[in-house]
Amino acid sequence: MTDMLRSVLAFVVVLGVLVFFHELGHYLIARARGVVVEAFSIGFGPALLSWRAKSGTLWKISALPLGGYVKMQGWGDDEKTTTPAPGSFAGATLSSKAIIVAAGPLANLGLAVLLFAGLFMTAGEPSAPPVFGSIVANSAAAAAHLQAGDRVIAVGSTQIHDFSDLQDIITANPDSLLDFTIGRAGKEFTESVKIGHASADGAIIGRLGVQASTVFTRLAPLPAFVAAVQQTGDVISSWGTHMGALIFQHKGLADLTGPIGIAEVSGQVAALGIASTVSLVAFLSINLGLVNLIPIPILDGGHLLFYAIEAVTRRKLPEQARDVGLRFGLALIASLVLVTTFNDLSRLGAVAWLAHLL
Repeated sequence: MTDMLRSVLAFVVVLGVLVFFHELGHYLIARARGVVVEAFSIGFGPALLSWRAKSGTLWKISALPLGGYVKMQGWGDDEKTTTPAPGSFAGATLSSKAIIVAAGPLANLGLAVLLFAGLFMTAGEPSAPPVFGSIVANSAAAAAHLQAGDRVIAVGSTQIHDFSDLQDIITANPDSLLDFTIGRAGKEFTESVKIGHASADGAIIGRLGVQASTVFTRLAPLPAFVAAVQQTGDVISSWGTHMGALIFQHKGLADLTGPIGIAEVSGQVAALGIASTVSLVAFLSINLGLVNLIPIPILDGGHLLFYAIEAVTRRKLPEQARDVGLRFGLALIASLVLVTTFNDLSRLGAVAWLAHLL
């Protein structure tokens, strides 16, 4: 019961932070471009707490904490009025509309950079040198008598600079005999190691059976910011790779996680401490920003697609075409929610329990 309560509270807090910064991006740029913002809500449904700012915006914390929104004057009136009111979204220029819509996802990416930079300045930037943190029992590493604390200097003629270099070689060479140059207690020696194997996504990959040793190094503000930008770029690149595999190779569909899975992970990470929780928020913020940039109608990326078409054709997309696109987008998102919820319930054992019950 305690774990469930922690998961729920962590999920609400994490989601609230992500949604707040996403909508804050829309809000700030809308105000900067002269668009009147009528309401800013964290959550949906009845307002639990509300107040009106001097700008006229009604700020609300609502009962259902599963999202949020910014209500701009004239939003959705593009095709319904020929004389938009001054200060309305419908009356803004096409470039202003695009900037306002893109500001939400970009705010999430900016939040990730700030969080990573803060972590690197306080907890330190994590790195994984090619040093064995631990050896898995009955593994290829154990059979070769490798020890925790061993540093891999080279594999064959390839120099090893960090743990990822070692992972790449091991993964690409299942069931192979490789010569490891090992540093141990100030001495170097060469050991022939027979790599094991494992199955991943239907492919056979190499498996050694070791775990990395993570080192944390605190950085000054400027290096921390540079490292944070690089870390955010690495996450974006990895996200793009996995998304490409999902779309074109249909790999990873079973690994998609929905709200239930995120809540479970949030609770587990929250138990590890503030640094781990902040790191999770940064990763989720990147994912939220990138998902919203996918050109699916109903998402921010879908609106940007409409604006791009309008910019190229020099005329507004017909309202009927917009409606069809939005319905398609809604159906696609609903399908994705069903798939991720099924995956989450399967991981929790609920699907197997229900199948057994039936």
